[in-house]
Amino acid sequence: MTEWEKAQNGYLYDANYDKEIVEARTKCADLCYEFNNCKPSDTEKQQALLAQILGSIKGTPVITAPFYCDYGFNISIGENFYTNHNVTILDGAKVTFGNNVFIAPNCVFSTAGHAIDSEQRGCGLEIAQPITVGDDVWFGANVTVLPGVTIGSNTVIGAGSVVTKDIPSGVIAVGNPCRVMREITEQDKYKYKVAE
Repeated sequence: MTEWEKAQNGYLYDANYDKEIVEARTKCADLCYEFNNCKPSDTEKQQALLAQILGSIKGTPVITAPFYCDYGFNISIGENFYTNHNVTILDGAKVTFGNNVFIAPNCVFSTAGHAIDSEQRGCGLEIAQPITVGDDVWFGANVTVLPGVTIGSNTVIGAGSVVTKDIPSGVIAVGNPCRVMREITEQDKYKYKVAE
């Protein structure tokens, strides 16, 4: 089994010294560098680069530079996808976003975890577990989503949250560690003023 196959199957794998993995990360870093240095008005070039970076894209995403990811091809995004500045996706395992996902500035989605044992960690061994996000999810600023987490549809993750466990659909969840605060209800449609 290759080191990459180990990563995709949830085993400890060599993330730092395996030639194939290092080359894939370097290629992605170069593409992210190019994307991050595009003129904001050059949306055509941005979309072309995102098509090279990301594994699967539905629609025309809006990803605001700077944007960083490890491999890119392990990321799948749905329709109407938006990220604000400085979003990082560490995609050693699959990261899947549904439709209508909005991500505020400075968010991190990390499938990567280092070995707890210092000897293993010193040898460059990591673990990667997938992250799955449903449809119609909004992440507030400075949210961190950790390995192996699934977030249900129609959910809001409050600013500053650290998501360590699965979050169900239809809720507002906040905190460190992130916990469900309450369900989203019909009354939430009336929270903000609407112009006539």
